[in-house]
Amino acid sequence: MAVIGFWNGSVYLTYAGLLTALSGIFLSFEGKILPAFFCLLFAGLCDMFDGKIARAMKRNDDEKLFGIQIDSLCDLICFGVFPAILCYNIGVAGIVGKIVLLFFVLFGQVRLAYFNVMETKRQQVETGNRKFYQGVPITSSAVYLPLVYLFKPLCGDAFKYVLTAAMGLLAILFVANIKVPKPGKVGGIILVAIGAAVVILFNVFAAAGIL
Repeated sequence: MAVIGFWNGSVYLTYAGLLTALSGIFLSFEGKILPAFFCLLFAGLCDMFDGKIARAMKRNDDEKLFGIQIDSLCDLICFGVFPAILCYNIGVAGIVGKIVLLFFVLFGQVRLAYFNVMETKRQQVETGNRKFYQGVPITSSAVYLPLVYLFKPLCGDAFKYVLTAAMGLLAILFVANIKVPKPGKVGGIILVAIGAAVVILFNVFAAAGIL
């Protein structure tokens, strides 16, 4: 039976990131916070390379447009909905906490939709990759949130307030009209190194019973 959509090597890594994020959501509801964070980091890793793989493949116009749409739809779940649910299960609750998480997802969605519109227009008049983002990419939550969580042992019971403020700040940066340089090869390596460092610290802290 024929199915709709595009199922080829240009989107497999995007799909893998989505499935990983959904698994992380399930884990967070089961109280398995550290494994959920690993899912978030892995989803971020998938996102870092899925575009490079897609651009290296020969695609027709429909496949390119589909790639833009499916990437943003998956990003909303992986780096918007998933982090919000994860933070809620960590302890970001109450009226203020819930409002912050609601706007975190909303601003992330607005940013992604705006990016889709502007990127589609850009590709109609120029080729190559963009050099700047407008606003902080929603995918930054894959590294930002685990880094913030590493400060949990230092904050004690006040951590939920720190996390609420941190998520509120990132939500604002999603829609802030600022130019953010897009990381090149060196920047990508640095981000991978930061992600690896976070994974190592998570393991060390978990083994010591700190997290």
